[in-house]
Formats: sequence, structure tokens, C-alpha cells
Amino acid sequence: MLASCVTAANAQHYDLVLQHGHVIDPKNGIDGVMDIAVLDGKVAKVAKSIAASEAVKAVDATGLYVTPGLIDIHVHAYAGTGERDSYAGDNSLYPDGFTFRVGVTTVVDAGSSGWRSFEDFKQRVIDRSNTRVLAMLNIVGAGMRPGFEQNLDDMDGEATAKVAMKYPGLIVGIKSAHFEGPEWKPYEQAVRAGTIAKIPVMIDYGANRTERPLYDLLSKVLRPGDIYTHMYSGLRNEQDPKTGKASAALEIGRKRGIYFDVGHGGGSFNWTVAQPLVKQGFIPDSISTDIHITSMNAGMKDELNVADKMIALGLPLQEVVKEMTSNPAKEIQHPELGNLTEGSPADIAVLRVDNGKFGFVDMNNTVFPGTKKLICELTIHNGKVVYDLNGLTADPWNGKTVSPAEAKRFTTMHVRPEKPSVAH
Repeated sequence: MLASCVTAANAQHYDLVLQHGHVIDPKNGIDGVMDIAVLDGKVAKVAKSIAASEAVKAVDATGLYVTPGLIDIHVHAYAGTGERDSYAGDNSLYPDGFTFRVGVTTVVDAGSSGWRSFEDFKQRVIDRSNTRVLAMLNIVGAGMRPGFEQNLDDMDGEATAKVAMKYPGLIVGIKSAHFEGPEWKPYEQAVRAGTIAKIPVMIDYGANRTERPLYDLLSKVLRPGDIYTHMYSGLRNEQDPKTGKASAALEIGRKRGIYFDVGHGGGSFNWTVAQPLVKQGFIPDSISTDIHITSMNAGMKDELNVADKMIALGLPLQEVVKEMTSNPAKEIQHPELGNLTEGSPADIAVLRVDNGKFGFVDMNNTVFPGTKKLICELTIHNGKVVYDLNGLTADPWNGKTVSPAEAKRFTTMHVRPEKPSVAH
């Protein structure tokens, strides 16, 4: 009997295996039914068939789509300071409450903190979150706070770069946002910081000023690999008023290798802009939410809701998954994320596509019809089940009350004990 138990234990090579799901892994060109095995927080094997007996836990994903964990590169997560009307305060959201339930395993806070406040953000949120939280530093040293964002004297590319270089891989970009003045300084200093630290710049172009036209920003100031967010807002001449297509500014930006990000937010996604641009073929490089306390309860609900909108506009699911996985990973220079390569972090989203009649709302409270909606069934982060909508990984109830010890065993999903780790 002892020998047979040892043999059975040795046969379990993996912590978890997802079976029979339709895997979409754009980076590796996978688009079909495959099995995925997880061991010690990493993707251990991707194959046509992996026996359930080889894993501590097997999950049947028949009829579901299995993708890399989703990456949202535009969020606001600097919560907890108590500052009113501030993205370094009450406007932001703690990440774990809105990420895993929609398949997101990695977020990038887009400029809520600056070089003066990043350490506080790191201590309050990044170090305490289960979600992998990365950051873009605001070019304003004080961060995205009321009364500070227009302060030209607090825009210091060298000081910003110094802090960014102190945390390589954690600080993944520089952000300029909401600037209302005619000056070029915010963008020039952001590019200076990005150049010194060798990381990209993301621009929310703020007020539409004739003194600093969008064409000049995208043709002269930004570098290849920088990111223009709010691409479908129409507020800053993203759309040619005569043709309805992408403006010359967007066209030159794409030719130069600038990335275009959705950044839906509360006021930055307009059907009148998005529909003709997508029809033209001007599609996003990345899908992001710009989630904060207002946008999450308005037209933008979450990452999957924004993805649903792109599907409603005609993008295939495979393209939409690419724009939430391998593409954003490339934009933030984290190629180990957003894919299911063997040895990569086991960040996995299991999604269901519901068919029906759905309505999707933009910044103007106008609704666009759609027939497909993405629902997250299961999220795995670093090999651990962090969200399970319908108990795919749970054990069947046997009609009896379980003891506290048994309940704890169930909630750990029967995977091997966690190994110490210094990173999310």
C-alpha cells in the first residue's frame, strides 16, 4: 500500500492542469484546443494532451477560452491617502478588488504618483497588493493631484529618471497628463526622463491647444515606443473632421512606431470616433481601462467591457486578446508577461463568451449594440487560483459540514505549498 501511494504521488508532476480549453496565446501563435500544466508558479507545459493524473488538480475548461493573464496598462491605484478629488487619493482604487474578477493579473498605475510620492505609493499599495502592480511616474513630482498638475516648476526629467532607475522593472514608464497650458515643457521633460531611464512615455494630452498641435507631438516630440492614450476620445484632433478617419497626426505617429492605447476612462471613448477609425483599420495596440472611481460606474465598467466594445466594432477575439496580453507586455518592456511560454509566470485567464443582445456605452452615454460578452470564469496568478466564478477548481459538496482544516485545504485548491518569493 505504501509503495502504491508513493508511486501515485510521484506521478503528479504538476500542481494544476487546465484541460480541453481553447488556448489563445498570440505571442506563441497558439489558437486551438490545448492543455496547460502549472508547477511552482510557472507554466510548465503546453501540449495537446496532459493527463489529469499528472497533476494535483485538474480543471476541465471545455468550451472556454484560455489566455495569458490580462494586462491593463492604464489604471489609477494610488488609494489610501485620504486626499479628496485626487488620483493620489480618493479617485483611485485598490487593485485587487477590480483585477482578478475580469482576468487581469498585471496593472500599470499611469502617473498617479510622481518622483516625490512614489515611495509612499509603493508602501501603501504596490507592496500590499496581490495583483502585480507596476507604475509610470508622473512628470509632475507631486503626482496626479489637484492644484499640482499644472506646476511647470515641478516637472523635472532628471529627478524623475533618477527614481525610475532606482526601481527598474517596477517603474515602467513616464506619464504626462491633464496639462492645460500651451507650453511643451511637460512633454519635453517626460521624454527626457524616459530617455535617461530607457523607458517609454505615455501621454494623456490634456487640453487641446493650438500652440502645441497633436501632429507635432506625434511627429517630433515623442519617440518610437512611446504611448499615446485616449486614442478614440476625439478631443484633441485624433479624427479628421472631413473624412471621419484617423487624422494625419495619428497616421504619422503610427508610421513612426508610437503605440496607441484605448484608455477608455470616463470621458475618452467616443463611438463617433472609434467606429470609423476601426472600420478604417486604425485599431489599438493596447486595450486599457483608465479605471478610477468615476469611470468604473459610467460607460466603462472594466477591462472586459472595453474588450467587448472592440469586439462589437468588429475585431476578432484573437486580436482583442493580443491587445490585452502580448502587446501591452511589449509596450512596458516586460516580455516575460502576457504569454504562456513554458517557464513564464503562470498568469492565466479562463474566459467564457456569452452570446445575446448587449449594449455598450461610451463617454457620451450613447449605446452601441453587441452580440458577445466576455465573462471571466477563472483567474490564476503566479500559479495560484485567485478568482473562480463558478467553482471550476473547487471540490464537490458532499452534503456534510467541513471542518476548518478541510475548508482551508479547499481554499488552497490542493496545490503544493507556496515557495517564498520576493516579487508579485
